[in-house]
Amino acid sequence: MKTVLTFGTFDVLHVGHLRVLERAAALGERLVVGVSSDELNMQKKGRSPVFSQAERLQLVAALSCVDVVFLEESLDLKRDYLLRYGADILAMGDDWKGRFDEFSDICNVVYFERTPAVSTTAIIEKIRL
Repeated sequence: MKTVLTFGTFDVLHVGHLRVLERAAALGERLVVGVSSDELNMQKKGRSPVFSQAERLQLVAALSCVDVVFLEESLDLKRDYLLRYGADILAMGDDWKGRFDEFSDICNVVYFERTPAVSTTAIIEKIRL
């Protein structure tokens, strides 16, 4: 069984997230998703997520294309997560292009083109107006 793994915050879940997850799922038979913890999101983005980690885990787990969801607590543990879940493929958005090539020794690394004009930041800004 080919396992695909991806990571993300998945805050304010939108069609761009769904498209990446569906495309990732199509690469294998099992899709595993690491959802960034609230603390990790603060470290990465300098802000708290709109939805809590528990809510984001529940939202992502409810998607039919997702088989397994776990809490990503550290960027430094990516290799450990890939090995723990037996990832054959790491799939990420192309905003991360080249950043995860170091894992090509243990799995294939694929970068997907982002959905144009769709981002969590843009959605949050639109809501604020």
